[in-house]
Amino acid sequence: MARSEAVMMKRPTLSPKRSRGFTLIELMIVVAVIGILAAIAYPSYQEYVRSAKRADAQSALMQLSQFMERYYTTNGRYLTAAGVAPALPFSEAPRDGTAKAYDLSFSGTPTSSTYTLQAVPKNSMAGDDCGTLTLAHTGVKGQAAGATSAKCWKN
Repeated sequence: MARSEAVMMKRPTLSPKRSRGFTLIELMIVVAVIGILAAIAYPSYQEYVRSAKRADAQSALMQLSQFMERYYTTNGRYLTAAGVAPALPFSEAPRDGTAKAYDLSFSGTPTSSTYTLQAVPKNSMAGDDCGTLTLAHTGVKGQAAGATSAKCWKN
């Protein structure tokens, strides 16, 4: 074998500068930055999900209120002929196939001229700051004590 062939068959050696990868410190800095971003983003995402579920419950309360107003228009009162509240067409929100977050019902007993609907949080919404949402026959909206209407009922 000639000397030039031996040199060609020899593996080229890489200089220390070319074979450099990530150091452990650099990797740890990247992991720390990702952790900080996740710690900021995840609570914001959770609040967004709570807000969306709350909006769904508000929509359901409005639909039930419309049902009650149609009932009043037809019968002249919010009660049945037997003097009891009519059966609500649905009792949970959301109405689609996802996990239920609110129980919907009357708050107290309706009279022939008044009613108040309520959405009681459950499951993932059990600890929500807004608590039980209410909607009266007059359109008055309510929420748990200490919570603001601006946060709980965005118009």
